[in-house]
Amino acid sequence: MQVLLQIAITLAAGLMLSRFTKKLGLPSVTAYLVAGMLIGPYGLGRLGVPGLGFATMDEVKSLGILSDVALGFIAFAIGNEFRLSALKKTGKQATVIAIVQALAATLFVDGALLVMHIWLRDRLPVPMALCLGAIATATAPAATLMVVRQYKADGPLTRLLLPIVALDDAVGLVVFAVSFGIAKAMLGGHIDLISIIVNPLLEIVLSLLLGFVMGLLFSAAEKFYDSNSKRLSISITFVILTVALSQLEFHIGSVKIGFSTLLVCMMLATVFCNICDFSEEIMGRVDKWTAPLFILFFALSGAELELNVFTDLTIVGIGVIYILSRSAGKYLGALGSAKMMRCSEEVCTHLGITLLPQAGVALGMSVTVQSLEGVGPLIRNIVLFGVLIYELVGPLLTKWSLTQAGEIKPKPPEKTRAAKIAAANADQK
Repeated sequence: MQVLLQIAITLAAGLMLSRFTKKLGLPSVTAYLVAGMLIGPYGLGRLGVPGLGFATMDEVKSLGILSDVALGFIAFAIGNEFRLSALKKTGKQATVIAIVQALAATLFVDGALLVMHIWLRDRLPVPMALCLGAIATATAPAATLMVVRQYKADGPLTRLLLPIVALDDAVGLVVFAVSFGIAKAMLGGHIDLISIIVNPLLEIVLSLLLGFVMGLLFSAAEKFYDSNSKRLSISITFVILTVALSQLEFHIGSVKIGFSTLLVCMMLATVFCNICDFSEEIMGRVDKWTAPLFILFFALSGAELELNVFTDLTIVGIGVIYILSRSAGKYLGALGSAKMMRCSEEVCTHLGITLLPQAGVALGMSVTVQSLEGVGPLIRNIVLFGVLIYELVGPLLTKWSLTQAGEIKPKPPEKTRAAKIAAANADQK
C-alpha cells in the first residue's frame, strides 16, 4: 500500500505542478523535478507519514526499477532518430560534433580545476580534477527529449541534437574509463590498461551487439501480429526485456563484461526503425504509453537530489567552477565543431546550450568514483550539486534555444470557455 501511495502521490505532484509551471512558460520536466524535491526526503518526507512522500533516500531508490525502465524507453525513443534516411544527411555532422564537444568539456573542466588545485592543494587533488573532467562529458538525453516532445520541436537543430545526445554517451564512457584509470593509478601507484582501454571499448561493442540482436528479434516478433494493441504490447515487452539483459554483468579474469542500457536500447530502436515497415506508427504509440513513466522518472530524479550539498562551501565553490567551465566547454566545442561541419548559423549559435542538461549518466559515473579513497565522496557531492543546477536550469535553456532557432512554434492564444461555446454554437448553425 505504501509503495502504491508513493507512486500515486509522485504522479499527482508532478501533474499538479506542471499546471503552475505552464503559466510561467517553463518546461514540464522542470515541474516534475521540483515536484520530486518537494515530496522527497528534504520536503514532505520530513513529516515521516508513511506513503506521503519519501522519508529516506532508500525509499526513493526502492523505486529505482521504474527509473531503469524509463531510461530504457528514453533511449528507445532516441534510437528512432537514427533512421538511415536521416543519417545520410546528419550522421557525419552528429559524430564529429558529439566527439569534439565532449572532449572540449573535459579539457575545460580539467584545466579550470587544475588551476584551482594550485591554491587548494590537498582539498582538490589532481585525481579528483581528472574524474570531474571526465564526468563533464555526459549529457542527459531524458531532459532534452522531453522538451523536444512537449513543444513538438522540429528543424535542423532538433534533428541534429538528438543523435549527438545519444552518441555523447559512448564518447563519455571511453573518456571516463581513461580518466578514472589514470586517477586510480595516481592514488594506487599502478596503471591497469585493461580498465582504461579494454573494458570501456568492450562495453560499447557488446552493448551495440546486444541491441542489434534484440532489434532483429523485435522486428521479427512484430510481424506475427496485426492488432495494434498487441504490437504495442510486444514493443513494451522487448524494451523491458532489453533493459533487463543490459543489467547483466560478470567478469572473465580481470576483464569486465557489462552493458550500457542507453546504448543497448538505442540500438534496439535503430535496428527496428530501419527494417520494419510500420515502425513509425508503433514508435508513436509507445511514446504515448510512456508519458506517466517519464513523469515518475523525473520526479524520482528530483527526490534523489541531495540538497545538503549547499551546506559545504568548498563543494559549492568547486561546483560553481565545474558548472561554468563545463558549460563553456560544451558551448564552444559545439560552436567550433558545428562551424567546421558547415552547419547553419542557427545550429552553430544554439546547439551548445541544448547540450547542458546533466543527470543519470553523470550520477552513474559518480557512483563508480566513490571507490577512490579520500576523494570519492567529495566528487559525488560536487556532481550532485552540478546535476541539481543543470536539471533545473537546463530544460529551460533548451526550450529557449530551440525557440530562438525557430524550431518551437509559439502556440496561438487559448480560447476562453465562452468563446469555445460560441464557436460550437456557430458550427451547429
